Amino acid sequence: MAEQKIVVPNIGNFEEVEVIEVLVKEGQEIQKDDSIITLESDKSSVEVPSNFSGKINKINIKVGDKVSEGITILSLDSKEEIQPVLEDENNNTENKNEIINFPKNNKKKNLYSSSLAAEGKVKLASPNVRKFTRELGADISKILGSKRSGRVTKEDVKDYVKTKLVDVQIATTQKKKSTKNEYEHSEFGAIEVKDIPRIKKLSGPHLVRSWTEIPHVTQHEEIDITEMEQFRSSLKDLFTGQKKSITPLAFIMRAMVNGLRAYPNFNASIDPENGKVTYKKYFHIGVAVDTPHGLMVPKIRNVDQLSIEEISQKLRMVGKLCKELKIDKKEFFGGSMTISSLGGIGGTFFTPIINAPELSILGVGKSYDKVVKKDGQIITRKILPISLSYDHRFIDGAEGARFCVHLSQSLGKDFAFKLAV
Repeated sequence: MAEQKIVVPNIGNFEEVEVIEVLVKEGQEIQKDDSIITLESDKSSVEVPSNFSGKINKINIKVGDKVSEGITILSLDSKEEIQPVLEDENNNTENKNEIINFPKNNKKKNLYSSSLAAEGKVKLASPNVRKFTRELGADISKILGSKRSGRVTKEDVKDYVKTKLVDVQIATTQKKKSTKNEYEHSEFGAIEVKDIPRIKKLSGPHLVRSWTEIPHVTQHEEIDITEMEQFRSSLKDLFTGQKKSITPLAFIMRAMVNGLRAYPNFNASIDPENGKVTYKKYFHIGVAVDTPHGLMVPKIRNVDQLSIEEISQKLRMVGKLCKELKIDKKEFFGGSMTISSLGGIGGTFFTPIINAPELSILGVGKSYDKVVKKDGQIITRKILPISLSYDHRFIDGAEGARFCVHLSQSLGKDFAFKLAV
């Protein structure tokens, strides 16, 4: 076991560069080519890999230090011997310390130069990540890095490959099913060609992936909301005596919270690759909002802590922000379950597409009057049609049916008590 020193490699025509990240710590076991620090100039940044495998004894630099070529970064105990730096006939070294992201003094363009990085032809990534990318047959220049200055990690590579595989499957399916038009649309009359709205462009691929990756099952139910509607119509302001305008959606959302408490599998997300399930302890309900720009699905946070009137106010506020494109992007993420309501338009049953990574979505149609026979009498009742879609990988049909029944009871005759608890 010999002590080896890792030094700052050739940094081109820069006298000093700043240390912006220290990626290891004293006492840590590292492997050869593992990244140890990140350096940054006024034009680019790069990770410096280790020449050896071993256990770190001492780190000589810290974040914010200005360093130059030859400065000792750290020392470690290693069983490896120092390898000589080989040079080819073009004076290009084979030492991995030469993989650096700063321009060289020679006239030949360095493959890792900052000018190329600025053009988007080179991505910041450690040697390990580059090797991993090559093994998967991916092009690192096309991968979006999630770390500082666009640095690419292994997780970024995995996400890119997964997305590409899904895109290939979708493209293959569409190619098989698509038929070529023998005649152009314009041959039959006047037409107008427009760009697809930006919101629809963004949501389209997500919907396709959800539909192709998730085995959907949709169950339909008719819920008797006669008493709920009578109660909603009777709500008045205590001071003015004016009727309160409370949307039925507020009552449905509170009933959903009760259902999520009773059946926690609906308030979860799964990771099939690692065999893990995440149960959420919060109740954030997504609501599909129809806007001139396309469909948006913001979340109403902590619905369990809001009154019926507060939920109704939140719905109006969020709807206004979506239509004015003033809502924060983060509000479209982190949901428990989603509601897609057509009550204000019309229709009864449909198949809503699950908003991944959620496991279910509730479709709500327009309520209608239905003549039924009850206790020997013919009476008219107010009926709400619902459609519950769920991920059949984790939620089975029996549990889906029980959830629908629970919603029916929460919105039924004893709904006031059930929503209060």
